[in-house]
Amino acid sequence: MIPNILSVITFLPLVGMILVLLTPSKQVGLIRWGSVLFSTLVLGLAVLLWTSYDSAAGHFQFVEQAVWFPQVNASYKLGVDGISIPLIVLTTFLTPLAMLISFHVEKNVKMFFALFFLLEMATLGVFASLDLVLFFVFYEISLVPMYFMINQWGGANRRYASLKFMLYTMAASLGMLLAIQVVGLASRSFDLEFLMSVAGRPFTGSNTVNVFFADPNVWKSVAFIAFSAAFALKVPIWPLHTWLPDAHTEAPTGGSMMLAGILLKLGGYGFLRLVLPLFPDAAAQYAPVLGVLAMLSIVIGAFAAWGQTDFKKLVAYSSINHMGFVAMGIAVAAAAMGGAVSKTDAVIAGNGALLQMITHGLSSAAMFAMVGVIYERAHTRDLARYGGLWTIMPKYGAIVIFCAMGSVGLPGLAGFVSEFMVTRGGFHAGPEGGWTVFTVLTVLSMAGLLVTGIYVLKSVQKLLHGPIGHEWKAHPLPDINRIEILGVAPLMIALLALGVLPSIVLNLINVGISGLLK
Repeated sequence: MIPNILSVITFLPLVGMILVLLTPSKQVGLIRWGSVLFSTLVLGLAVLLWTSYDSAAGHFQFVEQAVWFPQVNASYKLGVDGISIPLIVLTTFLTPLAMLISFHVEKNVKMFFALFFLLEMATLGVFASLDLVLFFVFYEISLVPMYFMINQWGGANRRYASLKFMLYTMAASLGMLLAIQVVGLASRSFDLEFLMSVAGRPFTGSNTVNVFFADPNVWKSVAFIAFSAAFALKVPIWPLHTWLPDAHTEAPTGGSMMLAGILLKLGGYGFLRLVLPLFPDAAAQYAPVLGVLAMLSIVIGAFAAWGQTDFKKLVAYSSINHMGFVAMGIAVAAAAMGGAVSKTDAVIAGNGALLQMITHGLSSAAMFAMVGVIYERAHTRDLARYGGLWTIMPKYGAIVIFCAMGSVGLPGLAGFVSEFMVTRGGFHAGPEGGWTVFTVLTVLSMAGLLVTGIYVLKSVQKLLHGPIGHEWKAHPLPDINRIEILGVAPLMIALLALGVLPSIVLNLINVGISGLLK
C-alpha cells in the first residue's frame, strides 16, 4: 500500500491543477487530454483504496494524523470507512468524465480545467476528513471553483445564479461553523473519532462545559439545528432548494455534472457523518420532521420537473425529487437511534440512502451530459422545439433512452435498487413490524415515483419522437461524437453493473451504515 495514500489521493489533484496552469494556453489539446489522463490516475488510486479496505475490520482505516492547529486543538486527520470510500470513488470517477464532456469549452480552457482539479481536491478532502475544522475548510473550498465555473462559463443569467449559489451555501456554512465551535468548546476536541466515542460524545457527562447556556440541551439543539440546516440546504431538501435549479440551469455542462453528481452528496454525507453520530437523541426526535420534508421533496420535486419546458431545468428539478429518497432513508436511520424504528429496517433504508447518492450521481451526470450534447448542437433547451431527433441522431437517442430509464428507476438499473431499499426500509419500519409515521410517508412518496415516470417519458417524447422540428429538417443535427460517447459510456456501464450486481458497493456500504447504527 502507498504510504499516506489518503493524503496522496486528496492532494494529487492539486498537482494536476499546477501542471495545467503551467501548460501554455495555446496547447488546448494537451490541457484537455492531460487533465483527463491525470484525473484517471487519481481514480486508479481511489480504486486501490477501495480494494484495500478491510470490510471485516470495519470502522476508520488508513488513518493519518499530524499536528496542524494546536492553538484550538484541531489536527490534520484523515480516515475512511464504508460511508466515505464509495463517495471518494464516485468523485474520482465523475471528474474525468465531466472533463471529457467539457471538451467543447473554448473560453479560457486552462483555467476551466484547473478549477475541475480544485473542486475534486476539496470534495475528496471533505469525504476523508476526521477533524471538524478540517472538514469545514475543505467544505468551504469546494464552493469557490463551482462559483467561478457558473459565473464565468455559465449561461445568460450566470451572474445571478452564481451569486445565489454562493450566498445560500455560505449562509448555511456560517451556522455550521458556529455549531463546530460549540461542539469544540463543549467537548474540548474536534476529532471525529473521539467525538463519536462514548467518552467524547458532545454535550453529555463530564465533558460538558458551561460555554453559553446553563442548560446543555440548549447547546445540543442549537448545534443540531445549525448542522441540519446547512446539510439540508446542500442536499437540497424542500423548501431550501430554490438555489439549485438556477445553479444547474446556468452552469456549464461539466459543472452541472459535478454539482449534481458530487456536491449535492456533501449534504447527505454530512447527515451521516456528523448529525446522526454526534446528535443521536436530537436526530431521533426530529426524524419525523425530516421524513415529512423528504416526502415533500420527492413529490413537489417531481411535479416541478413535470411542469418544465426547459430540458435542463427539468433535469435540475429531478435532482430534488431523487435526493428526497436520500433524505427519507436518513430520516428512517435517525429514528432508529431513538428506538422508534427497527434497526434492521433502518440499516436497509440507510444503505438505500447512501446507494441512492451513488446512483443519482451516475444518472444525473449522464442526463446533464445528454442535455449538454443537444444544446451544443441546437442552441436551445426548449423541449417544444425538439421532436423526432431519434431519426437524425439515432446514437444519441439510444443513449438518452438508457439514461432516462436509469433516472426513472427501471428494474435492472441502479436507481431501482436504491429507491427500493429506501421504500422497503421506510414502509416496514416498526420495531415489531407494525406501521409507523414513515410507513405513511413512504406511501405518500409513491405519488412522486408515479410523476417521475411521467416527466421522464414527457422529456423523451418531446425530444425524440413525433415529427421532426422544422429547424432540424433544413439543418440536420450531427449525432453524438466519439469523445462524448466516451464521456457517458462509463456512466451507463456503472448504472447497469450496480443494477444487476449491487453488492459491488453494498457490501462496503453496509459495513459503514451498520457501524453507524450500532
